[in-house]
Amino acid sequence: MHLLSHATEYVLKHPLAFARQTVRGFAGNQGMLLASAIANYALLSVLPLLILSVIALSHVIEPAELFDTLGRYLEWLVPSQSRAVLADVSSFLDNGATIGVVLLVTMLFFSSLAFSVLEKAMAVIFAHRKAVQKRHALVSAILPYSFMLLLSTALLVVTVGSVALQSIAQENVHLLGRDWSLLGLSGLLLSLFDFGVQTAILTVFYLILPVGRTRLHHALIGAVTAAAIWGVIHLILVWYFATLSKASIVYGSLTTAVVALFTMEIAATLLLFGAQVISEYERL
Repeated sequence: MHLLSHATEYVLKHPLAFARQTVRGFAGNQGMLLASAIANYALLSVLPLLILSVIALSHVIEPAELFDTLGRYLEWLVPSQSRAVLADVSSFLDNGATIGVVLLVTMLFFSSLAFSVLEKAMAVIFAHRKAVQKRHALVSAILPYSFMLLLSTALLVVTVGSVALQSIAQENVHLLGRDWSLLGLSGLLLSLFDFGVQTAILTVFYLILPVGRTRLHHALIGAVTAAAIWGVIHLILVWYFATLSKASIVYGSLTTAVVALFTMEIAATLLLFGAQVISEYERL
C-alpha cells in the first residue's frame, strides 16, 4: 500500500530534477514578463487599497494599532520604505470622506487590470488542463473585488492577532522559582502567524484563480513554496537596503516608487512561480 502518491515520491527522490523542470516551465511560459505586467498594475492600485482599508478599519480598530500592523507588513513588502508609504496613507486618513470616490474608482480600475493579467498568466501556466468550460465573464469581473475584500479582512485578522500576541510579550511565567518572560515566545508565534497568513492567502489564490479544479494539498504546496522563498529573499532585501543600497541617492524622491515596483515584481514572480510548481506537480 502506497502512503505517498507517485508525484510526491518523485519529488522527494528527485528534488533537483523537479526544481529544474519547474524553472524551465516557468521560463518557457515567460513568467518574468507576466510578473512585470502584474506588478505594474498592482503598484497603481496598492496605495488606494491601503488608504481605503485604513479608512474603513479605523472605525473598528484603534488607528495606532492598525498602523503598527500595517507598518510591519509594508516593511515585509517594501523593505526600507514602509515609513514613506505609511506617511502617504496617514495624510489621507482625515480626508477620507472627500476623496473616497476618487480612490475607489482608481483602485477598482487598476486592480481589475492587474487581475485580468494575472488570470491570463494562470491560463498560460495551467494550459495543460485544457479547460473546455471558460469562466463566466461576470465571475471574472467580481473576482478582483472579492480578493480586495479578502485582503482587507486579512488585515483586520492580522491586526487583532498581532495585538493579542504582543500582549503575551508583556506576561511572565513563574517556573522553577524564576519569572520567565514570554517576549521570545511571542516573537516566534508572531513570525509563525505571519507565515500562516501569507500561506493562507496564497492558497486561496491558487484555489480560485486558475480555471479548472485545484486540489487543496496542491494549492498548499505552491503556497508554502512561494511563501518560504519570499521569506529568504526578504531577509536578503532587508540586509541589502540597510547596508549596500544607494537607491535614495540615485533615484531621490522616486526611491519609494522604484523600491516598491522592484519588490512587487519579485512578489508577483513568486506568486506565478508557486502556480508553476502546482502545474508541474499536476503533470507528474
